[in-house]
Amino acid sequence: MPGVDHEALRATLAAAVEALGGSERLGQIAMAEAVAESMAAPSGRRHLLVQAGTGTGKSLGYLVPALHHNKRVVVATATLALQHQLVERDLPRLSTAVEGRTGVDTSYAVLKGRSNYACLHRIREGVPDEQGELIKAEAALGALGKKVLALREWAEGEAKAEGTGEKDAAPRHTDREWRQVSVTARECLGAAKCPFGEECFAERAREKAHRSHLIVTNHSLLAIDAIEGVPMIPDYDVVVIDEAHELTARVTQAATDELWASEVERAARRSARHVKSDSGDPAGDLEDAAGALRAAIGEARPGRFDAVPDDLADALSLVRDAARALASAFPKADASDEADAGLTQAKGNVQELFATADRMAANADSDVLWLTEGTDRLPPRLCIAPLQVWGPLRDKLLADKTVVMTSATLMLGGDFTSVATSVGLKASERVPLGSVEEMEDDAEPWVGLDVGSPFDYGKQSILYVARHLPQPGRDGLGTAQLDEITELVDAADGRTLGLFSSRRAAETAADYVREKLPHLTTLAQGDAQLPELARQFVEDPHTCLFGTLGLWQGLDVPGDTCQLVIIDRIPFPRPDDPLMSARQKAADQAGGNGFMQVAATHAALLLAQGSGRLIRTHEDRGVVAVLDPRLVTARYGSFLKASLPPMWTTTDPAVVRKALTRLSGTTE
Repeated sequence: MPGVDHEALRATLAAAVEALGGSERLGQIAMAEAVAESMAAPSGRRHLLVQAGTGTGKSLGYLVPALHHNKRVVVATATLALQHQLVERDLPRLSTAVEGRTGVDTSYAVLKGRSNYACLHRIREGVPDEQGELIKAEAALGALGKKVLALREWAEGEAKAEGTGEKDAAPRHTDREWRQVSVTARECLGAAKCPFGEECFAERAREKAHRSHLIVTNHSLLAIDAIEGVPMIPDYDVVVIDEAHELTARVTQAATDELWASEVERAARRSARHVKSDSGDPAGDLEDAAGALRAAIGEARPGRFDAVPDDLADALSLVRDAARALASAFPKADASDEADAGLTQAKGNVQELFATADRMAANADSDVLWLTEGTDRLPPRLCIAPLQVWGPLRDKLLADKTVVMTSATLMLGGDFTSVATSVGLKASERVPLGSVEEMEDDAEPWVGLDVGSPFDYGKQSILYVARHLPQPGRDGLGTAQLDEITELVDAADGRTLGLFSSRRAAETAADYVREKLPHLTTLAQGDAQLPELARQFVEDPHTCLFGTLGLWQGLDVPGDTCQLVIIDRIPFPRPDDPLMSARQKAADQAGGNGFMQVAATHAALLLAQGSGRLIRTHEDRGVVAVLDPRLVTARYGSFLKASLPPMWTTTDPAVVRKALTRLSGTTE
């Protein structure tokens, strides 16, 4: 395709690979050339989905073409780990390796939402709480006050050193503690009115982004910028979405709102001293509406609402109308007025409250509304999320930008169709690599490319399906499954990552293995923070680590540490999951197969991610053991199996135990 200098691209890629201590990979070269061709096509006229297996080096596969592209490129990631890898390792080395090459712009910046940066105004001036008194961490004697003091000292040090002030770089903290040193976009005074605007971490990040060729951000900020239409990112031509298998979940999360009674009461109390109205008591009216909401929530049953109860619908309307009236009663700001942080925060809270209540009261078919169960720590909450996100993604992102999506798991059931349709691309719009055929103006042509993996899964790994076990039931793990887990762990002499469908299952398995195999170290998620658990797991190969979803995707443990991955059951969504069940029902009503389109696709993605924990390098060897016989007995099993790496497969437990014994170097 004209516009791509393949020779220059390959030369830059080779220099980058050498600088990062890697070796040439044919899949990486194929990916880089395909990405460059997609970027060179007219904006929005050639999207790319590229599956790049573990070990391909996909980061360089898109970063090198991005540096060669003549317009700004945004890279959006799902996890902090990948964002950190790009910014702290890959981009600095890449920039050094290719600096000075013709046609390469190495400037880059990181951009996050405003609440991800410490706020110097809040730290130095404080913000009135709901009683109208300044929160003074110095006067607080508890753990919260000490943590907030530490965060304030850290932020001042960042300001002095002209650091980033980012949440991810701060001392360890909870979300509650971070809220004491940060503000949301609505609560921000704005750079023009803030006395610390010139030092503002968020503003400095935005300014650097405006000067940079490459911007690294996250899926959520991308969704707010592109789909919600809130300008957060400087103009760009192409977006590369890494970890693209997470995109729909992250966009959904960004578009999900929550509402609960105490939040409404807090907003009313914070507003009371700022509002004077000749027409009554708007803050008091909102507090009364909060009481009606609390009563309605108390009468409602947790779960998804197919039809919203009348008293709950009435309460939501009361909250909406009262919030609208209160927002209108705030004094109008004048350009010459001195900034009032308390007023700004109170008004921002009420405006957010109105938007959420208005959305819930509308009860649109495009949204799903449900009530959560209350816990000891959290009250019951109303939640609302979009039924689907493919429409907004297609209309507001794909139609305007060239989009490159990449991940190690984009082909579910052996094909790109499931992922493509979930993000707004149509199967009929897929075109061959290098195609220049003309399509309708409203079409979104796309290319699907699998560049494979440098690993030989057939020789390096075994997929074992415990066909002889009973089908999993609702009561959790039975004795047969627990004995199977113990025998496998014993054969592997530890070295096991257990991925379970629930916290209860993980803890039950951990307790059982501890009792049966006391000579091994068995850790369960929750015993310590995940980084500490991962460290212990890596340092001692005679260790098992059992956990839930956080381990399925967030753990990278190459080498002898992990030679056995156990998956207790096919990870279908829970039948009572409000959003998944609504999407499955909608697919059925549209004439599709809701189970396959929603539940099976969800399970296939998680199975692929979980299985991917095993082989991380050319030297890795091991077994993925699935204790759910449905993987080989059910009709949908072939779809799920086709989503996994091409491992050698067996259902014979004796064969697997012998293989694990050989790998661990023990004797039976």
